[in-house]
Amino acid sequence: MFYKMVDKIIEVKNLVKKFGDFTAVDDISFEVKEGEIFAFLGPNGAGKTTTIKMLTTLLQPSSGELKVNNYSPVTQTDDVRRSFGIVFQDPSLDDELTAYENMEFHAVFYGVNQNLRKERIESLLKLVELWDRKDSFVKTFSGGMKRRLEIARGLIHHPKILFLDEPSIGLDPQTRNFLWKYIQDMNKNEKMTVFLTTHYMEEAEKISDRVAIIDHGKLIKIGTPAEIRKQTNTKSLEDAFLKLTGKTIREETASSKDKMRMSGKVFGGRRR
Repeated sequence: MFYKMVDKIIEVKNLVKKFGDFTAVDDISFEVKEGEIFAFLGPNGAGKTTTIKMLTTLLQPSSGELKVNNYSPVTQTDDVRRSFGIVFQDPSLDDELTAYENMEFHAVFYGVNQNLRKERIESLLKLVELWDRKDSFVKTFSGGMKRRLEIARGLIHHPKILFLDEPSIGLDPQTRNFLWKYIQDMNKNEKMTVFLTTHYMEEAEKISDRVAIIDHGKLIKIGTPAEIRKQTNTKSLEDAFLKLTGKTIREETASSKDKMRMSGKVFGGRRR
């Protein structure tokens, strides 16, 4: 599964994001190699979403350096956006359109050549086993079908990086297994870099080449699951996570500052 590539497709150096006096992301640095599956893990409110939003041009950093596919998310936003696909934690499909129409709309948005659209849509819907439902309205789909469609839609412009923000949350175990199989197959066959967050530690341990653990805005450990288990003298990634952060990733209680990291807002309604 792990590709021995040296190219850095994501570079983060001394990244800081502040909202007034509050520091949501506190001087973190890491790299993601082209073709690897990289899991970004942390308790609720740890700074994961804030970091992903800076990488995907939705937020500007307070300081530090970012590169995505050798482009700056701050000054080369269009180039960065063409480089990635993203599946958000919350559904973002149009329920009143068919599966095919959702795909076509996204293809037009990303400027996919008209001659290629039909071919790519058919290929991707077949990949996620939804071609026979291409003319069905999305509102008739199950949660698992919607997740598969969102992944297919995120790949329509052949991105080099796929960002997955809690893609399997709310899905039953069987559907989650199918979902990760698709992701692993795409990573293997397309050499696509996958940057994911998940609450399911066993999933992260099973499919990830490397893991970065963030808590209270600080990066506290990075390495392969085996390296992190060895360094923490634990038997599982979940045990290592608990030892490093003092909490399980599934804990829902967050402080007011943690909730700010999660929601992307600061007091008074001002955006991050």
